[in-house]
Amino acid sequence: MPRWYVTLFTSDAMERFGFYGLQAILVLYAAAPAARGGLGLAMTDAAALFGAWIGLMFMLSLAGGWVGDRWLGNRTALLAGCAVNVAGYLILAVPAGWTAAVALPLLAIGGAVYKPNHQAMINRMFGGNRSRESGISLMYVASQVSALLAPLIAGYLGERVSWHLAFLTIAMVLLATTVQLWVTAGQFRGVGTTPIRPLDPAELRTIARRLAVWCPAIVVVLAALAIAGLLSATVAIGMIGLLSVVTPIVCYVRLRGDPALAPVDRRRLAFFLFVYLGSALFWMIVAHAASLLNLFARDHVDLDVFEFVVPASWLQAATPLFILLLAPVIASALPRLGGRNNVGTKFSAGLLLVGIGFLVMSVATSLVGEDGTKISPWWMVFVYLTHACGEVIIAAVTISAAADVLPAGFLGRTLGMLWLFAGLGGGIGSGVVRLGTVMPEPLYYSLLGSVAILCGLAFWTGRRALTRGLS
Repeated sequence: MPRWYVTLFTSDAMERFGFYGLQAILVLYAAAPAARGGLGLAMTDAAALFGAWIGLMFMLSLAGGWVGDRWLGNRTALLAGCAVNVAGYLILAVPAGWTAAVALPLLAIGGAVYKPNHQAMINRMFGGNRSRESGISLMYVASQVSALLAPLIAGYLGERVSWHLAFLTIAMVLLATTVQLWVTAGQFRGVGTTPIRPLDPAELRTIARRLAVWCPAIVVVLAALAIAGLLSATVAIGMIGLLSVVTPIVCYVRLRGDPALAPVDRRRLAFFLFVYLGSALFWMIVAHAASLLNLFARDHVDLDVFEFVVPASWLQAATPLFILLLAPVIASALPRLGGRNNVGTKFSAGLLLVGIGFLVMSVATSLVGEDGTKISPWWMVFVYLTHACGEVIIAAVTISAAADVLPAGFLGRTLGMLWLFAGLGGGIGSGVVRLGTVMPEPLYYSLLGSVAILCGLAFWTGRRALTRGLS
């Protein structure tokens, strides 16, 4: 691989270290009492906070790609996203209660700008080179290695030493990433320094007018809520959740109404809506690993291993470990799964897997005794195994199928919608997790598991109709 690939490979691994490190400890930090350096949020708000944050980041990813394509250039945007992330983690490292309200939106913006522009740089630098698929596959391995290591390092520092030291450590890793991208600019031979299709003066004026209207309006609404004493964590999470639900719907309707699309394109996009919604359900369920499942592991799982109490966040490393071990096996079997009706069949398998995992989780929660009896961690390990297998299948089938839905000129928007619907899952999840504390846990997990299984069976039943609709 060329030198520029090594740079993008290591920068992605380090940026993902920050993302997965925060994913492992955010809900634990939010639920920890203020006396221990946490935010002291109620369990419902702490669990909802993660869904709202990841929903906001996914929701902004389409705009993040636009920033690179039309304004800054992909490599410049990549550097800017890293710098914003560094600022966000440094602010979180400050031991003050207000920092999360400032830092988490910054981290959502930084991640939304970084990730799509990193993917764009990979594709632009490879061009039509036959090594591109191998390079992208290897990059995915790098992200899973980070997903494995980040909970072990950040989780231990956060739970055993200091939350703020964990955030500071992540900030230093991201700072090293920013410096690396800065000093290796020459490796990219000017690619991504400027936008491919820069904004013309008329577009700049239109954007300026819209910002002049919307920014003051948002400030006025937030100020009014603050004056009325209504600007709380619950309200903020609810507002983000509402936005993450409305935005993908509006963007989907606008995409389907694009005059450049032919009737057959609109028909395929209409059928692909089922795939978008299925992926939203899948990511909503998987996101529980960093919220309610994380809190359950902290409170109800026996983490004592040979007289060493394992940090609850370490269980987050199970999913990437399984992905690293099983992805080659699943990848070799996927092409033969489903035959001609592969999209519906594979989606059915992914949803059935996570549904079965949550039914097992329902049994696990019923075994927790009122006297504080804790359960074996192997219950959680099995649930994360179903998540890992489902993720490999769902991620592969959605990205692959999206490439054939609309003409080549719409590929970026078709893939961008996947991010928005993943954000939809996070937004809905930020509200759904609240039910986990007002209804019996076995009932909560069995209901979600049943919904996933029923949707999986629906994909199986309608696999031929879906194939005809996407053809």
